[in-house]
Amino acid sequence: MKTLAAILGATFLATAGAIVWATPAPSQASPKGQPVVVELFQSQGCSDCPPAQDNINRLADRNDVLALSFGVTYWDSADWKDSFASPQFTQRQRDYSARNNGAGVATPQYWINGRTTVLGANPARVAQLIAQGGPSGGPALSTSASRLTVGAGRAPSGGADIWLVRYDPRTVQVAIRAGENGGRTLAHRDIVRELSRIGHWDGKAQAIVLPQTKTAGLKTAVLIQSGAGGPILSSAKI
Repeated sequence: MKTLAAILGATFLATAGAIVWATPAPSQASPKGQPVVVELFQSQGCSDCPPAQDNINRLADRNDVLALSFGVTYWDSADWKDSFASPQFTQRQRDYSARNNGAGVATPQYWINGRTTVLGANPARVAQLIAQGGPSGGPALSTSASRLTVGAGRAPSGGADIWLVRYDPRTVQVAIRAGENGGRTLAHRDIVRELSRIGHWDGKAQAIVLPQTKTAGLKTAVLIQSGAGGPILSSAKI
């Protein structure tokens, strides 16, 4: 497990396998049937990341899990740049740390339902957290290929962001030519390719026409999230 500070040469504390409990869930019950959101922040340039990516690959076929692999940029170098990394995804990981009392930024790092982090691959701990269930405190979601309906409910102070996620469900084999994983071919699944904020939920029911993607073969998911780095309140696969 590699911390961002270790990469940058700064002083930064993060313990492998550590669990940080984030913002407590509201008292509202979890909407039925919503998948557990498992976000992995990883990089092709980090030798500790392949076991965690393999775990995401195994989770990808579970109906009760939304497994998302985010490539971060801070491992990129002149020798090797992650094929799928984006500064937007790096910022998302930093937002989680900032919102949760400096929980830390590392690779590999999971965030479960935007509330709990697991540093390092640690598939057993990830499985324990998945067993606790999906997002809570948010509205019911109804989806089709082109339309999202968000139900009414009690919104957090300041409301919540509505995120559209587009990810590649295929197994993509990437030949790494340099860096810590140089010479290896790594399998990636559920690679996030697009992340866009498409609305704001203030507790009132609403309907949103979903924008089209220009990239064929991507799957779509929706997240209702209580601000940058906040807990995920509702989730849906489309």
